[in-house]
Amino acid sequence: MSTLRTLTRLSNPDLLSLQELSPPEAEGLLELTGLVKERPEEFHTALAGKHLALIFEKPSLRTRLTFEVGVEQLGGRALFIDQTGARLGARESLADIARNLERWVDGVVLRTFEHRTVTEMAAHAAIPVINGLSDLEHPCQALGDYFTLQERFGDLRRVKLAFVGDGNNVCHSLLLAAALLGSRITVATPPGYEPAAEIVRAASETAARSGGRVELTYDWQEAVRGADAVYTDVWASMGEEEEAEERRKIFAPYQVNAELMAQAAPHAVFLHCLPAHRGQEVTDGVMDSPQSLVYEQAENRLHVQKAILLLLLGNGHRPRTGAGRERSARG
Repeated sequence: MSTLRTLTRLSNPDLLSLQELSPPEAEGLLELTGLVKERPEEFHTALAGKHLALIFEKPSLRTRLTFEVGVEQLGGRALFIDQTGARLGARESLADIARNLERWVDGVVLRTFEHRTVTEMAAHAAIPVINGLSDLEHPCQALGDYFTLQERFGDLRRVKLAFVGDGNNVCHSLLLAAALLGSRITVATPPGYEPAAEIVRAASETAARSGGRVELTYDWQEAVRGADAVYTDVWASMGEEEEAEERRKIFAPYQVNAELMAQAAPHAVFLHCLPAHRGQEVTDGVMDSPQSLVYEQAENRLHVQKAILLLLLGNGHRPRTGAGRERSARG
């Protein structure tokens, strides 16, 4: 493991929000991701004997498979718990679930509806908890996205990302990631669909220290003009299906199509976290064009999550102190 030159652990025992990372940690995590992707054979036993529980209240393709494949490529094992039929906490308290899990497994990935589910699990578990998606953030996605941009453009401080669409959880994490990495992001949404004010405030404060830049607008042309990358997401996230028809009308002018992409820089790329609703937030012409990096993004989820697992579950991980750790020791 001598290749881990700059970062061997994170200061926080969990990854619930990108607000928990410092700029050096975010940069180091992307460096480690590059090493893991370039030389996977050096890490194939790094998590030997480790078990990772995946507990998902929402359906998943990319998050589930990239964590399952990732931990196994590092020598560990993934255990999937399908919670789509009933939300966590309905059958027994989250505290009791956490106190059971910490005695059996070495880490937990949660994909939930409410962010408080993630934070409450982390508060009671003496093992690392990773946010695999919540209604507030999608940190693993944004880290993978910025690694993809770094692969394409190099210095992220020179990159402008335009996010066009709903100010949702993915938008939140992109704002925070851009700020951490000293990059520039402009978000264009319809009025009333802006990203949460507390996320914008946190990203702006971090950007002021890192040299990044955070901008909001209602004008997609302003956002996209000269952008190196254009990003969109579904107009109605899981749990908002009853709003889908109304949102289609409101967001129609924000569709990423050839006309919109023509306003970006000639070298601009297109990004989407997937799954995409083709013909709604993005056209087939853009999704399937040479500008599209959507499948590179999906691949890089695997590599960045392997880096996260190494930092939280590997030998550099510092066990959480407190009651949970004491309970485990007595068990």
